Amino acid sequence: MSFDGIFTRGMVNELNRTIVPGKITKIQQPYDNEIVLTIRANRKNHPLLLSAHPTYARIQVTDIPYVNPDVPTKFAMTLRKYLDGGVVTGISQVESDRQVHIHFRSRNELGDTQELLLIVELMGRHSNIMLVEKDGGKILDLIRHVSPEQNRYRLLMPGATYVAPPHEDRRDPLAAQADLSGLTRDLDRKTLQSTFQGLGADTASELVARLKDKPANQWDFIWSNFFAPITNDQPMPTIAETDQGKTIFTPFAYSLTTKPVAQAASLSALLDDYYRDKAQRDRVHGMASDLLRVVNNTLNKEKTKLGKQEKELAATEKADTYRVKGEVLTTYLHEVKRGMTEITLPNFYADNAPLKISLSNQLTPSRNAQKYFTRYQKLKNAVQFLNTQIKLAKEEIDYLENILSEIQLADPGDLGDIKTELTQQGYLREKKIRGRKKAKRTPLGKPEKFYASDGTQILVGKNNLQNDQLTLHKAAKTDHWLHVKNIPGSHVIVRSADPSNQTLTEAAEIAAYYSKARGSANVPVDTVEVKKIHKPNGAKPGFVIYEGQQTLYVTPKESDVLARRKKPETV
Repeated sequence: MSFDGIFTRGMVNELNRTIVPGKITKIQQPYDNEIVLTIRANRKNHPLLLSAHPTYARIQVTDIPYVNPDVPTKFAMTLRKYLDGGVVTGISQVESDRQVHIHFRSRNELGDTQELLLIVELMGRHSNIMLVEKDGGKILDLIRHVSPEQNRYRLLMPGATYVAPPHEDRRDPLAAQADLSGLTRDLDRKTLQSTFQGLGADTASELVARLKDKPANQWDFIWSNFFAPITNDQPMPTIAETDQGKTIFTPFAYSLTTKPVAQAASLSALLDDYYRDKAQRDRVHGMASDLLRVVNNTLNKEKTKLGKQEKELAATEKADTYRVKGEVLTTYLHEVKRGMTEITLPNFYADNAPLKISLSNQLTPSRNAQKYFTRYQKLKNAVQFLNTQIKLAKEEIDYLENILSEIQLADPGDLGDIKTELTQQGYLREKKIRGRKKAKRTPLGKPEKFYASDGTQILVGKNNLQNDQLTLHKAAKTDHWLHVKNIPGSHVIVRSADPSNQTLTEAAEIAAYYSKARGSANVPVDTVEVKKIHKPNGAKPGFVIYEGQQTLYVTPKESDVLARRKKPETV
């Protein structure tokens, strides 16, 4: 589901309860399209995420950790100048549209009180966040500058006067008495969306399902009853699945068009659960572009080298042919004359079948024979060397593909561990800055925690360094270890000496999800006690060997895996 106008109303209600009034204590811009304002309210810090991401635009309080850049952006500095220490006095929505106004009171450089607005427009690729003077509407800065060439209707640049997006003549579905006139029994989703503000496709589809085949005189009641959880500020945040198997989030249960999967304590917690992986993947891809370039370039070189080595190895299969030709030439040397370019002789290894042998007219008969023996010996010697090199190349490719898989599965905070590992392994050069002390090594990130249905803790390493630390140092010898079979993925530890079959199956689903096979069905996952895990001397990070394993076959399901981040309340 998109963050539509209905969900926006629910979120505005929730934020007014949670962070208003509240004081801004920190302002950060961890990612290109996102701002985090730490707001102190009700004796608690609330990280308020404002996202103008073209796909994941939203506003929420988030508990997901983020990585702050060393150098703040210009927009972040502008926000700090005007808002640092200010007070959030209110949050409002423009009718039922996807426009949110956050009201602030702060003091300027002269100590005078000033009223400011942080306007968040949640409009897909046109999403934006802008700081505006409440009196006069002057734009102080924006997270995305939009030139007149890009938007002729309004100028979105610092110094311009704020102009709201074009107002579409649509009705407010959340009005005290919604105007349903003109709607007919052949109602469809698109008609609802074109008639009313802020209805996402999922919301409109559910409304159509509830109104269809019902008498028109009941529509007002059905309509108001449908939106009651939002208008009464009593949402029921729900993760659900559509008939097509798509996972969506809704502010309350859309019972006719979706199947509820899980509920959250708040709309913000719901978005954390839903976006934890989706938005993180996008953030990671942007932050890890340099790492991806280095790994992909090295991987392509290794694959090219492997291809050449395999061709050379295939050529060694002709070694016996050269030996046979040399021996036949030696046997019939008296028939070979200098100056010949080829000769046909009986092959005594094949019932004297005719064997055509190429010759160099520059060499003597004996030198021609010797040339074939030399080629044979060279190819024979190459076999052992090539087999060794091919083995090393395949191990290198497996390692690099594992790194790629780790980057795809990583949170932004995990990228530091991966960068450290690539530097230690010589793929990246450590930057040296003259006149500065060597930076202290950043501590490894912590494994992610999950819980089985019976409350057993399950730990997941998100990269090779974490995998080594988790498996070889933190896990007890009696704990159980899991990893997808012969596929790059995370090490998973079940903190139990005697886990139930259900717990092992749930851990196997987590292991399959945090692997390159996360989108596959019937994924093989090996499980074994930690005491049976060994790391060979000189092996790369994350590589271990084991024996006595049991193999489980599971199909990872995202909603189930994400739900296991929370410890069951009944345990």
